[in-house]
Amino acid sequence: MIKVAVAGFKGKMGSTAVNMVLEHADLKLVSVLDPFSEETNLNELAGYEADVPVFKTKEELLISTPDVWIDFTIPSVAYENTRFAIENSIAPVVGTTGFTEEQIQSLKKKSAELKVGGLIAPNFAVGAVLMMQFAKKAAEYFPDVEIIELHHDNKLDAPSGTALKTAEMMAEVRRTKNQGHPEEEELIAGARGADYDGMKIHSVRLPGLIAHQQVQFGGIGEGLTIRHDSYDRSSFMTGVALSCKKVVDLEELVYGLENLL
Repeated sequence: MIKVAVAGFKGKMGSTAVNMVLEHADLKLVSVLDPFSEETNLNELAGYEADVPVFKTKEELLISTPDVWIDFTIPSVAYENTRFAIENSIAPVVGTTGFTEEQIQSLKKKSAELKVGGLIAPNFAVGAVLMMQFAKKAAEYFPDVEIIELHHDNKLDAPSGTALKTAEMMAEVRRTKNQGHPEEEELIAGARGADYDGMKIHSVRLPGLIAHQQVQFGGIGEGLTIRHDSYDRSSFMTGVALSCKKVVDLEELVYGLENLL
């Protein structure tokens, strides 16, 4: 039985993760974390009967001795949470996005030193991981490509971690090319989107959306569209559950769910 703590358990993703762990036969929820929670036990909240302590600080949570730390918090605290978990031999499974490349490399180095496994994943939906891999393959043949990512209007970072990861993967095999006409002019700043190695990334934020991404390729006389849609947050939980089982056997932090598939 793998003992699990969930940070950010009151958020939409965090609460979905809590329900997944409670329902999973191989996982045991031993604690949840929220610095602003007024409750001391999960069963004080409507809809929960499980006896699970609620902690306000990371340090207090250690008494529950979790094996895995699931983090669905916010970018401003996720790095410190992940580092804290690694330093205390808890394998992090992190779905919070907004990490810088320097932060990821720092966490990888620390985890390797301490031989603590973990995962930071821009997206836990298996279909999204496949979408990124298909896009990487297509980028070998279609260097003209733009990414349109669409999320709910409460998402704090733009572009999304999935969009950035997709661009990184495509850049590994894509011939570098600045797209559009060389004399192109933005009449309104940002109209052409963010630029990553000559590729454009467009971020849409609207209520009613969950997580969606379209990778649009263009060629002479043809086009190719690769798209993934998450219609419900439960779409991410298969990947989260898989990650909880896999990270306890790793000795280093990895970036991207594809490393565990």
